[in-house]
Amino acid sequence: MSSRVARLRALIEHPATGAGERAAAQRMLDRIAGAAVWADAADRAYGSRYARAGRHAGLAEIAELVRADIAFARVVFTEPVAADAVAVADPIRDAPAEIGYRVTDLREQNSIVVEVDSVPPHWGWTAEGAPSAALTGLARALAEIMNSYNHEGAVIGTRFFARVRAGERTLIW
Repeated sequence: MSSRVARLRALIEHPATGAGERAAAQRMLDRIAGAAVWADAADRAYGSRYARAGRHAGLAEIAELVRADIAFARVVFTEPVAADAVAVADPIRDAPAEIGYRVTDLREQNSIVVEVDSVPPHWGWTAEGAPSAALTGLARALAEIMNSYNHEGAVIGTRFFARVRAGERTLIW
């Protein structure tokens, strides 16, 4: 789903896209965004991949699914695109190759943490020491994957808390 969203956004933002095509892409994006999270009558919201993990999946099983999704995102659509094609940016796939990911389930904190390791300083941090736009986009994409397995609501609460860390800094909580 994430790559489809990225392609639609790239099409919408591309300067050569016609008005009709842009409107159609926006409608498709709106439809996908509406389907990404669904709610039931008891005021509960479920992520788009919630059913994949199953109702009774524990944090260890969900962490394993997140690991698989990250590994898949790193290799999908890596073939070169034609010069006249719309280039689609994917924060996980486009991150430097030396970056590593560790997914940990912290049962006692009811959390799943993705730790981003070996971030090149010139890519991940600004001169002031703040996270760069690229690293922030990567953290958002990782949080999106984790939260797609989550649920929340007034009656049931949150299934787990998703965190993304780089070095000693928490980027997403």
